Amino acid sequence: MLTGVQVVFIGGDARQLEIIHKLIELDASITLVGFDQLQNPFHGVQRQPLTPELLKVADAIMLPAVGTDDNGKVHAIFTSDELTLTEEHMAALPEHCVIFTGMAKPYLSKLCTKYRIALVELFERDDVAIYNSIPTAEGAVMMAIQQTDITLHGSESVVLGMGRTGFTLARTLLGLGANVRIGVRRDEHFARATEMGFKPFFLSELAQQVSNIDLLFNTIPTMIVTTQVIAQIPNRAVIIDLASFPGGVDFRFAEKRGVKAMLAPGLPGIVAPKSAGRILAHCITKLLLEFMRNRGNGQ
Repeated sequence: MLTGVQVVFIGGDARQLEIIHKLIELDASITLVGFDQLQNPFHGVQRQPLTPELLKVADAIMLPAVGTDDNGKVHAIFTSDELTLTEEHMAALPEHCVIFTGMAKPYLSKLCTKYRIALVELFERDDVAIYNSIPTAEGAVMMAIQQTDITLHGSESVVLGMGRTGFTLARTLLGLGANVRIGVRRDEHFARATEMGFKPFFLSELAQQVSNIDLLFNTIPTMIVTTQVIAQIPNRAVIIDLASFPGGVDFRFAEKRGVKAMLAPGLPGIVAPKSAGRILAHCITKLLLEFMRNRGNGQ
């Protein structure tokens, strides 16, 4: 149980609601900042403005998927107020406080380092990333169905990257009957892709692999689908970029060539916010219990 643990939620989207539910079940003391337009308010929680005084008693801070922007602004869909996490706020946090977010930009990382505040980037964890690959794959399939006039069964589909998302997506497409080619960099990934029934190729050969494709899914967060690659892609093809912003596709040249290309980061929170929230809630509660246990042992 988390009885007596002070948790402050600052902004966020529908995923935060599942985390709040879970922490209420564990008897944490919860304060919400930036939830004044929430249609179904929670019972037994406080609502406060974002002040240094509030943060002085916080054991844990819950931030949205992207903690802050480069100026400290916090994304919040349940309020019209602008929320900004400043250096004054960070200086008020007790040393034992831990901040949870999906991913942190340099602004937040630097402040946590300066004030020696523990920062947990959930999307960097293998368990969260693997669980998140499920709604990501489903969302990518949904987009592919919406944006094409063919069935995925029998389609020529290419997946770039055999990481946590790429592996799940390729397996999902294969299960739907697509002919799946997967671009890899490493010999062991080539071998595993072959064993799984995919048709692997090395990314250095990408331009030679796209001349007859229907769908291209990118999971690599660096410029990989370049002008040279897009020049070989047929106009009927659709590119769905699942990498984090700004993605790995030359969108300008794709538009110029008339190839439909879409950047679609953060699909779990868009297509399945309840499931995505439960994934985060499971991980956060486990980590919070561990932090509090270590704190009680004087570690």
